[in-house]
Amino acid sequence: MSQSEQPPEVVAAARAESPSGMSRADAADAVESEQGAPPAPAARGSLWRDRNFLTMWGGQALSQFGSQITELALPVLAVLVLQATEAQVGYLNAAAMAAFLVVGLPAGAWIDHMRKRHVMIWADAVRALALAAVPVLFLTGGLEMWHLYAVALVVGVATVFFDVSYQSIVPSLVRPDQIAEANGKLESTQQLAGLSGPAVAGGLVGLITAPLAVLATVATYVASLIALLRTRDHETLRAPEDRAPLHREIAEGLAWVFGNRFLRRIVATTGISNLFSTFIFTLMPIYYLRIIGFTPAVMGLVFSLTAVGGLLGAIATPRIVARVGEARAIPLSAIAFSLSVIPFPLAVLLPTPAAFALVVAQGFVMSFAVLVYNITQVTFRQRITPPRLLGRMNASIRFCVWGVMPLSALAAGWLGTWLGTVPALWIGAAGSVASALPVVLGPFWRVRDLPRAEDPSGDAAA
Repeated sequence: MSQSEQPPEVVAAARAESPSGMSRADAADAVESEQGAPPAPAARGSLWRDRNFLTMWGGQALSQFGSQITELALPVLAVLVLQATEAQVGYLNAAAMAAFLVVGLPAGAWIDHMRKRHVMIWADAVRALALAAVPVLFLTGGLEMWHLYAVALVVGVATVFFDVSYQSIVPSLVRPDQIAEANGKLESTQQLAGLSGPAVAGGLVGLITAPLAVLATVATYVASLIALLRTRDHETLRAPEDRAPLHREIAEGLAWVFGNRFLRRIVATTGISNLFSTFIFTLMPIYYLRIIGFTPAVMGLVFSLTAVGGLLGAIATPRIVARVGEARAIPLSAIAFSLSVIPFPLAVLLPTPAAFALVVAQGFVMSFAVLVYNITQVTFRQRITPPRLLGRMNASIRFCVWGVMPLSALAAGWLGTWLGTVPALWIGAAGSVASALPVVLGPFWRVRDLPRAEDPSGDAAA
């Protein structure tokens, strides 16, 4: 089972840029400025010919592959090596996601004052250093659960800054008419990483143990950092006079999101989906490894096979949108991913081979629908949002739809301990069904295409 942005924005990091001093990236851009050669917008034609975009894309491909390894290695480490309980697994997931609730909103306002590429560079550095502590502590014999909580929290803070910048940087790398193509390529890569990463992670965990497998993720974050240093953008920083107190800037971002009749329903569906998919995702390692009896390698294989659905969803999105319309693709995909969760808890009733087939099929359908949903709604919101509000728009949405996730992880751990893992999974599955309602009952059916103008109300349909 997958989550939506990663699930509909559904499940998970970041860095802060120093206000003083000049980074290597700052220096490189300063040299370009002095030479009168600012970064140019993307060249005409396909992004396959845009070397600048390909450099950034390649670095992100490696980073996404590496994150898949840690996504499997850390739960395996907690459940099988440190013998974590349901509650402790909940605390671990909550620590990883807490930053979206705590710093999600101010991060967007801060990022709108910074070069987003530079924020991503610092975030990669922080994540690499924090994760490197895990194998060091393991090899010295001192690794405990609280260390994992601390690492997850630091990586989570870095991920907030990285993800908000990542979703805001595309318009400064490509032309407006290339945004959908760029998002499709980036989402396809994420699904390819999801296809191969978990299977490789399962093999690495079995070969060199879970703590040492984390080193592969560290290496990919370093590779992403180097690629970002070599990427150029044409982002223009906001003028100093176009800045307001932090609380007013946060309020402006929230007002933009909730003032648009389409965006506020997208936020509601995504938030509900994330609430219950995180609930299920938190208990998934215990469900797979202890109750059904999968090995780490089989668990990784499940993740890889379900990612095929996401890859195909990313590839099929342009055709689906062309056939049914951009607006209607959102509720249709939401119906599919919300209903696909229902069979998941039934796997425990089946023999292991049949359980494997069921969770793969369920995850395949969900991943496909989630990718159609994500590519369509992310492209829409990037397209209609003014550049000066991109960071705050994305941060406002992430705060709402990811801020529920640490609370969901804690609830999953507590209810899993109190009721048992399988009854708690049924609660998550039942709640997931309701996630599609905000967009299904919204105005998406009445128009074929979503607005294209910078209209805060969302009334100017194309």
